[in-house]
Amino acid sequence: MSIGTNMARQVIHDKVESQIKIAQAKLEALRAKAESAKAKAELKTIADLLTKKLAIDRKLYELKTSSEATFEQAKVDVESRVADLEKSVQAIEAKLKAA
Repeated sequence: MSIGTNMARQVIHDKVESQIKIAQAKLEALRAKAESAKAKAELKTIADLLTKKLAIDRKLYELKTSSEATFEQAKVDVESRVADLEKSVQAIEAKLKAA
């Protein structure tokens, strides 16, 4: 694997990792807000999303350790899961703002 390929993979990894950290921080803030508002349904959804985030962390590790042959598929899988997580976080944000 060339240095350029390694750098490109690292950039992708770092970008996805940053997105995951932002989503987790938002979820933690939303959990605190939901707890103070006694929004039990949202608390369960947030807990489920935090569990999904752990699965994404594992997929991110797989991305980092993937071979050249499996890298693209791993990348698509992780990016798709992160996009779903971000979409779910936005939906909870909207629900809590409306409440």
